[in-house]
Amino acid sequence: MRKNSIKNTRINGEIQRVLAEIIRSEIKDPRIAPLTSVVSVEVAPDLKTCKAWISVLGDAEAAENTLAGLRSAEGFIRTKLAREVNLRNTPDIRFIMDQSIAYGVSMSKKIDEVNKDLKERDGTET
Repeated sequence: MRKNSIKNTRINGEIQRVLAEIIRSEIKDPRIAPLTSVVSVEVAPDLKTCKAWISVLGDAEAAENTLAGLRSAEGFIRTKLAREVNLRNTPDIRFIMDQSIAYGVSMSKKIDEVNKDLKERDGTET
């Protein structure tokens, strides 16, 4: 199976959906932030491993705690995933913190600040 095959893309989407549901409704760990989302999932072509990119709305401490909580619940999550998704192998899940949303928000704020400064400078010169 090629890495970007249609089958692999469908498996990625299904595992992402099921992981999001498990994290949102079935994990009771208080370390996991309530606004945790699964941004992307990449399952290896041999279905042995899976990388799940997680985004947490909050500060860096909340992100660290959420990542620690998810890593400690990997076995539980894998068991639930095996019951929901019928695959030959249930992949080992590796959680990775995704900073792209926070980066996008910070870049948007910087762009707004530059635009505001330009408007102020243009308004004072005329």
